[in-house]
Amino acid sequence: MQDHDVALEQLASLSKATRTISEQGLTPDARRRVLRAMRFIDQEVSVHNKSEEEALFPVLERYIEGPTKLMRDDHKLLKREFRRLRHAATRLTQNSRSAKAASDFTETSRRVSQIFVNHIHKENHILFPLVQKFLTRDALREIARRLI
Repeated sequence: MQDHDVALEQLASLSKATRTISEQGLTPDARRRVLRAMRFIDQEVSVHNKSEEEALFPVLERYIEGPTKLMRDDHKLLKREFRRLRHAATRLTQNSRSAKAASDFTETSRRVSQIFVNHIHKENHILFPLVQKFLTRDALREIARRLI
């Protein structure tokens, strides 16, 4: 859940940059925020999601499957939307005065933020309580070993 707090901070920064871009275009501050958020998504989010899929989900699926399928589907959707966001950010930085590039970026950024915030909410309020309810200490230790 600590990872989620950091992700929400990055999403807030991305949202601030998105508002600036929609109102003023690509300012230097907005560009920095976008690049920082993109690096975070590329580096941290992919590792976080992979860890969940390889360490947490297989153990939890011994007890319950539905929520992990939903989370895997979300991860696929996020990955696809992140690719679209990366492409829109590249087009915007290459054509910083293009109203179309700015519009495409802001639309994609808002969609990614919404999907990502909803995903975090599902994990924090559905998945993780299930982990606490169903997993034994031994199962939690196994997850910890898989994470190393």
